[in-house]
Amino acid sequence: MTSSDVISQMFASESQKLTNLFDIADSKTDMNIHEIVETYYQVMNVSSMTTMLKEQGDSEPEELLEKITQTEKLISERFNSVIHPKIMEKLSFLIQDLTKNLQSEPSGEKSKEQIEKDAKMFDELRRTMSTKEFVEQYETGLSND
Repeated sequence: MTSSDVISQMFASESQKLTNLFDIADSKTDMNIHEIVETYYQVMNVSSMTTMLKEQGDSEPEELLEKITQTEKLISERFNSVIHPKIMEKLSFLIQDLTKNLQSEPSGEKSKEQIEKDAKMFDELRRTMSTKEFVEQYETGLSND
């Protein structure tokens, strides 16, 4: 097996993982934070691979170059145009909803259960805001391309 074969197989495997994550993102209305982060990391991983392989240019087989083009198109048309905006909207809504819920809590004496509930909501808000910041960094990279 040549190094080109190994590279082609690895790229095909990573591209398939990406397609599977896109299928999950399309089918689920409520992706959790882990699924969102995993999807973005896979997009960045495959995008980095495509950049690296394209820079090698003519040394790669035509079949691999065609797969690279198809994968770039998939990322552009399916992820950047459909899934990414959907995730951004979901994260913005979640942050707004969590913030509203936390602000509507009475500020007087609170039970231990209420304090624990508030702490969990604050933690969820923090995780969601951190994820949104990560997603916004991806978006910033898109506009710089």
